[in-house]
Parts: sequence; C-alpha cells; structure tokens
Amino acid sequence: MRLAVTVLAGLARVPEVAADEGVVSTVPLVAEVVAKSTDPAITEECFELLSLIAIASEDGAYEFCEPGVIDMIFLQILSLTDGSKCVELAINLLQLLVHKLKVDTMSSEKLQGMTRMVTCLARIFAVLHTAVKFDALHMLTFLLSQKESPLHDFLRSIPASIWESHIRVGITAILQNRVVSSEKLHALLLAECMMSILGEDWLSEDFEVQDNQNVLSVDKFVLLVLESARVEVAVLLNELAYLKYESSKISQTDEAISQKQRNLAILFSLIERIIKMISNASSGEGAPIHTIRESTIMQAITGLNETINLVLDFLQDAKDHGQWKGDDLLAAARIVGSYLAEAPYACKEKTGNLLEFIFSIEGQDESSSFYSICFMLPMLSQITMEVDGCRTLASFGGHKAVIDCLVKMTEQGGMTIDNGSMFLACDTIINFMSNMKSVHIPVDYCFIRLLKALVTWAGTTDASSVTMTASCLCVMLLDMTSEKFLLSCSHFDANILGSLSEIIIRSLQQDIPDDDSEQFKQKQIIVSGYKRWADRFPRVKDVVEQHVSV
Repeated sequence: MRLAVTVLAGLARVPEVAADEGVVSTVPLVAEVVAKSTDPAITEECFELLSLIAIASEDGAYEFCEPGVIDMIFLQILSLTDGSKCVELAINLLQLLVHKLKVDTMSSEKLQGMTRMVTCLARIFAVLHTAVKFDALHMLTFLLSQKESPLHDFLRSIPASIWESHIRVGITAILQNRVVSSEKLHALLLAECMMSILGEDWLSEDFEVQDNQNVLSVDKFVLLVLESARVEVAVLLNELAYLKYESSKISQTDEAISQKQRNLAILFSLIERIIKMISNASSGEGAPIHTIRESTIMQAITGLNETINLVLDFLQDAKDHGQWKGDDLLAAARIVGSYLAEAPYACKEKTGNLLEFIFSIEGQDESSSFYSICFMLPMLSQITMEVDGCRTLASFGGHKAVIDCLVKMTEQGGMTIDNGSMFLACDTIINFMSNMKSVHIPVDYCFIRLLKALVTWAGTTDASSVTMTASCLCVMLLDMTSEKFLLSCSHFDANILGSLSEIIIRSLQQDIPDDDSEQFKQKQIIVSGYKRWADRFPRVKDVVEQHVSV
C-alpha cells in the first residue's frame, strides 16, 4: 500500500498527471486510506498526494466535496499528534480547499460536502486545544463571513445543532484564555457570523454538547461575548483616536488605521446584533430555546450603555478635530442609532449635543450624510413624540435634514431604502409638526419637495399603511399653506395637486380594521385636517367631495 501511494504521489508532482481524471477519481479511495491508516509515513504520503491533486485542477479540488471524503479526512486529523508532519500536511490541505473551493457556483451535492467541512471544522475547533484550534477558527471565519453565500442556507437546514454548540465551545475557550487580541477578534467575528446566519437568538440558545465539553451557561456565554467585544471596542477607539489625531507619523499609520477601522466595524456589527437579541429577550419576541435571566439583561444593558458613551466620546473627539468624514465615524453613528432605537433617552445629554454633528457624518466614499441620518430615524421617531425632542431637532434645522433624507429615498436613480425607514421618517415629521404647532414653520422649498416625494411614494403601492401615512402627512402640510400659494411656486403645479387629492380620497375610503389603532388615529387626523383647510383648496375639495363625503 505504501509503495503504491508513494509511486502515485511521485507521479502526481507533475501537474498534468495530478489533474488527470483517473488520478482525480482516486481521491475518495486515498481519503479512506487516510482514515484507516495507523502508519504516519503512509498518512503523510496520502496527504501529500491529496494536496497535489487539489492544487492541480478545479476538478481535483471539487472531488473532496463528494460524500464521505471530508469526514474520512477529519477523523484522522482528530487523532494526529500535535506538531507532527501529518498535522501540518492535513491543515495545509484544508486551508487549500477552503480558499480554492467557490461555493457560489457549487451544485447542491457539492454544497453538502462543504457543509460537512464546516461541521467537521467546528468539531476540531471545540475539541482540540492545540495550534490547530486557531487554524480551524480562521478557516471557519473565512467560510462563514462570506456574504449571501448559498452555504448559509445549507447550514440553516441542518436539523441537529451539534455543530452550533461546537462553535460556542470553541469561542468560549478562546475568549476565556490568554490569547492575542487578533485571535479574540477572530472568535468574535465568528460569533457575529453565527448570529448573521442563524439569527440573533443563536447567542442565547441552549445547545446539547457532546465530547464531554464543559460549557458555560447561556447567561455567562452572552456576557462573555459582550464583555469581550466591549473591551476590544474600548481599546480600538482609544488607538484610533491617537493614530488619527495625535500621532506625528500619519504617513506611517494609514494601514494601521484602516485595519483598526475594519476590526471596529466587525465588533460594532456584533454588538448591534447583541442589542437586537437583548431587545428580543426583553420584549419576549422571537423564540429562543433558553430565555436569559432578567439580571443578565440588566447587566448587558449597563455594559452597552457604557460602550455607547465611549462611542459618543469618540464622535465628540472627531467633532473637536473637525472630522466628519470616515467609515469609522459612520459605523459609530450606526451603532449609536441602533442602541438609541431601543433606548431613545439613554445618553440624552451627549446625544443632544452631538445630534447636529451626527447629521453631518459621511462615509469615506460618500458625498452626503444620508445614511447617518437614516441610522438615527428610529430614535428620532420616538423622541419627537415629546416637545423637548422636537426642540432639539429644530434647534439646528434637523427636521429639514430628515425631510431631505425622506425625499432622497423616493428619488429615481437616487439612494433607496426600505419602507421601514420611510415610515420612521414620516412619523418623525408628523410628530414634529404636531408638537410644534405653536412655532411658526415657514413653508419653503423643502416642504414642497416633501409633498412631491409623498406623491411618488404613495404611487408605488396600494398598501393601506403607505396610503394612510402619506395622506396624514400631506394633510398636515397642506394645513400650513393654501392652494393659491402652492400653485404660485415654480416647482409645484396642478398635476401634483391632483395627485394629492387622489391620495386623500384613497385614505378616506380605507376600511380601517378595528384593531389598528394607528391607522384609526391617522384617519382622524386626515378628516379633521381636511375640514380645516378644505375651503383654502377649492380644487382639492371639488375632487375629494365627488368621491367621498367628509
């Protein structure tokens, strides 16, 4: 057997031979030899042969995705002596396959093989306590961090949750032990990948664990991941601030800054998912297998509050240095927005002082602050329910920035966003106008653009929620002016007025479900508002009253 493998491995050093269909077809057989071999010399020869086949051609690499091949190789890896030549060859083979195989173009059968690779790597990550653990970690993060990968769908379909628990065991071991920061970042990235693929509640689910592994309780695991992420964020924010604003050797630190910004983005994404998970746990949404304790939730919220305060300090530092452009600043605005969406009055003083600056933040390659404003909409839609929140927004003309953001969502060829953000922007403006009745708000071009944007939005769908929200805001805007004034504006004409009339008619004809208090309230606003200004809009009144009785 050894002679046969040695001869074949020698021949396979010629790429054309290794790529030959007959040689490629031996992969399952050689993998079986690896699984059964007790002779390190034969195992080494087999791994060398398999590596040569994988390197020589795509067909050779994809042959490893055939049923059972990966499993046989991994069975041997688990039993190999740490530091041996066999381990080195085996890891080199796996790294080669992980980076060479392209899941986007794989058939379902081949994807099943890749799924087995992930589950086997997860077991190695959990069980082994050698350098191979870190190799497995890096391969897992490479495979799972690919966006919109078809592999993710296959992983979600696996009925057993053993591989998920293996990932948790491995992450716990990395975060609990003294390892370099870069490896902890990899472990936290893996946690973020798992939450991205399987949902935020993965972090708080309870799994059965095999291999006699000691596992932290769900509550301790949640806090371990969060606290580890918080520590890394604090360090990175300090380092970035120093490199950007205090280092005298900026030309030598550009790459260092970029790498730290990328790491910060990973951590922010993880913390955002934890915020969502905590929100679900607090509200009882979702269906986690294990519900985390209230004391854990409170401890997590305290930690999150401290971290958001640090992020706000980071933004204050940027403001003080006249910096408003950068992907790290945009990421900071996003995580602040995500947290304040759940706790709108947290860090109230700092947020109020920085809101105007946050509204100016742009990504490195962007020419407007569109996204930074969008990130703040969930919070704004809540704080503007009170007069103080509206005053904060009005103090720097923030309501006009929200209107501009809303308009851009509807502009053809412009930046687009989902209806969720449209509703939040509309709610913010509706709240603002409702609570600022005592303050004169001049009807300028931004309000005319808003009317046109609402016409565009309502024209894209028959959804009652869109119709009612658009009509409600239109009615409030029309209450501030008159038909004569609008028609005198260069950017407004009778056609727009006709479209506004149609939206109002549609909203008045809507049958509101008994349990929909929000739409019922909107209809009341529409009816009362229309009655106030109908005489100032004779054209609208004529059209509306031909179709409905108000």
